[in-house]
Amino acid sequence: MIATDSLALLSPVWSHLTTIQPERGEGIYLYDAAGTQYTDFTSGIGVTNTGHCHPRVVAAIQAQAAKLLHGQMNIVIPPSAVRLAELLDSVTPDAINCFFFSNSGAEATEGAVKLARVATRRSNIITFQGSFHGRTAQTMAMTNSKTVYRAGYQPLPPGVFVAPFPYAYHYGWDEDTAVDFCLREFDLLLKTQSAPEETAALIIEPVLGEGGYLPAPSRFLQGLRDRCDHYGILFIADEVQTGFGRTGQWWGFEHAGITPDIIVMAKGLGSGMPISAVGASQVLMAKWPTGSHGGTYGGGALATATAAATVETIRDEDLPGNAARMGERLLDGLTELQGRYPVIGNVRGRGLMVGTEFTRDGQPDKDTTKAVQKACIERRLLLLTCGSYENVIRWIPPLVVNETQIDAALTTFEEALQAVV
Repeated sequence: MIATDSLALLSPVWSHLTTIQPERGEGIYLYDAAGTQYTDFTSGIGVTNTGHCHPRVVAAIQAQAAKLLHGQMNIVIPPSAVRLAELLDSVTPDAINCFFFSNSGAEATEGAVKLARVATRRSNIITFQGSFHGRTAQTMAMTNSKTVYRAGYQPLPPGVFVAPFPYAYHYGWDEDTAVDFCLREFDLLLKTQSAPEETAALIIEPVLGEGGYLPAPSRFLQGLRDRCDHYGILFIADEVQTGFGRTGQWWGFEHAGITPDIIVMAKGLGSGMPISAVGASQVLMAKWPTGSHGGTYGGGALATATAAATVETIRDEDLPGNAARMGERLLDGLTELQGRYPVIGNVRGRGLMVGTEFTRDGQPDKDTTKAVQKACIERRLLLLTCGSYENVIRWIPPLVVNETQIDAALTTFEEALQAVV
């Protein structure tokens, strides 16, 4: 156990869900020094899609570490980086066939914005209400899920405009009404705030993450794709949290049957190693001037070897398929609980990216949300919250989770509800 005063050496800018100090992880579980088992339904905020310490991923790290730790991309080309690009080419649409590697989701998002601006010779970016794209200056300007991510850091980079997201439950509408309204408001934005000829790209999460685990309706994404095609605006899919099987498909945008111009990837790509990527067509990437973007560690040997093993594992074990099946089981179980606990106002999600929204008297109920989360943690089930009002519990188990583990988590969740409600 680390002394409490030693924890003071860590910057207080970090929030902490718990003070658990795990010594090892396996599958969906974490273990502390005493051997206490915790069920991790946070996946390190959507990172450990292959589970903690998947043997195939660990073996790839060990093998690569014994051969080459760092081969800088501007100087040499690590073979593992080429292999990763080949694998990503095999699991992305045909139009996405060129990749740039960096270290984090925010870095990749900034890269995607730079690419869009230089390729289109336009300046403006459209994001959507409830979005989260990162904590760097540029990505803070594009984030509006909570004020805490922006407060105190203004002024932020200009040229970012926010369109409404079809959050039907919040509006009190059916989905079609919400979609129609938001598409009309998007059209209005192009008439009143950012003209098409100065709009480089829109960027959207196929399922809002920090904004409340809200799937974007297929018709909304299709309508945005049509408008991008009409005006020459690039469509950027932020797949940082939705990618690599999380929603039951390789990519969240696949549910709508569309193809983006640029894909931003991170989190589940590296099974815990820091790596991200920007994917686009070779034609689009050719418009990115050589040397105008880069980084010391992007595309390094160790991270790309880990990511290659991760992609192979997700493919060979059909983890997207398991996410779809287990996600359906989880949604069914939560919907059944909703019928008995009316404080659960809404249950939604795709695959193993599921949100339960708590409301009371028609208003967001943060207090109950936090109390249920705390009761789950006391029962050694780790869950996170999200949403602008912090009234959504989000379910993000590793994609290797099985039926027995889903059912056990649902039982624990009901015990927590009984203790609180």
